[in-house]
Amino acid sequence: MAITTYSELKTALGNWLNRDDLTAVIPDFISLAETDINRKLRHYKMIERVDATLDSRYVQVPADWLETFRFNLTDAATVRLDLIGAEDMLQKRELNRDTTGVPQFYAQIGDSIEVFPSPAGEYPMQLAYYAEIPKLSDTTTFNWLLQSDPDLYLYGSLMQSAPYLLDDARMQTWASLYQNGLASLQKASDDTRFGGSGRRIIISSY
Repeated sequence: MAITTYSELKTALGNWLNRDDLTAVIPDFISLAETDINRKLRHYKMIERVDATLDSRYVQVPADWLETFRFNLTDAATVRLDLIGAEDMLQKRELNRDTTGVPQFYAQIGDSIEVFPSPAGEYPMQLAYYAEIPKLSDTTTFNWLLQSDPDLYLYGSLMQSAPYLLDDARMQTWASLYQNGLASLQKASDDTRFGGSGRRIIISSY
C-alpha cells in the first residue's frame, strides 16, 4: 500500500508488525522515530529563516529550532556573525564587560543566542536555522519527509518498536534499512548544497 498520510503509516506499521494489539502504542513508535530523525538529519529542507530586529544582548530561538545554520545582520551590507563557544563568550564579557557596538560574535546559551558586543542600537537581522520536521498527527497528516521518503518513517518507526517487542528477529534488518535510508537522504542533501563535492569546512553562502 502507498504511505502518504499519518493514517496510512499507522496502518502499514500494524501490518508490518503483524499485530492487532498495538494501536495505542504505534503513535509512540512514530513520535520516537521523529525524535531520532530530528537528532541526526540536517537536510536543506529543514532550513528556515526568521527576520527580526536585534536590539538586545540575547535573542530567543524559535520553538522549532534545532541548530543555527547562519546568523547575519542585514543592514545596508550583510554581516555574518561568527559562532564562538560559551566559554569564549564569557571571556569576552569579562574582558570587555560594558562594550557595545555592532555585534560580531554569537554563542548558543540555553534556548537563547547571546551576541557580542551588545547591540549599540537596532540592527536588522536574519537567523537561518534547522527546524524540527513537523510532527505527524491526526491534524498534521503529512509533511515533506513522509511525502519524499516514506520508507524512512516506516523503518524508523519499526526500529523504535524494538524495546516494546523485545526479541523480534526482524529488528536488525529494519535498523539497517533505516540507517541506510538516513545516510542516503543526508548525502543527497549535502550533494545539493555543495554541488556534489561533499562537505566543506567553510560555507561562504547558502
